[in-house]
Amino acid sequence: MVAWEYALLVRRYQGQGRSFEVTFTWYGPDGSRRDVTPYGDTAIAHLNRVGREGWELVSAAEDVNNVQGSTEVHRYHLKRPMPI
Repeated sequence: MVAWEYALLVRRYQGQGRSFEVTFTWYGPDGSRRDVTPYGDTAIAHLNRVGREGWELVSAAEDVNNVQGSTEVHRYHLKRPMPI
């Protein structure tokens, strides 16, 4: 049987008018949290990078809040076989 490890990539967009910020955070299988924004400016760039490390996209979800300004949170759930 294959044992899996899981991770989470979160893309946050926060903006108002023409001013906005996009950040990417990696939540690793060991519970660590890292700002990975410098590794790319699109979700595709980040997914391709972790795909080369053996991670597979399992699901994606989006939350949007437009009450004050605009906030979007995209969650990308990933898995890969655990190292033996």
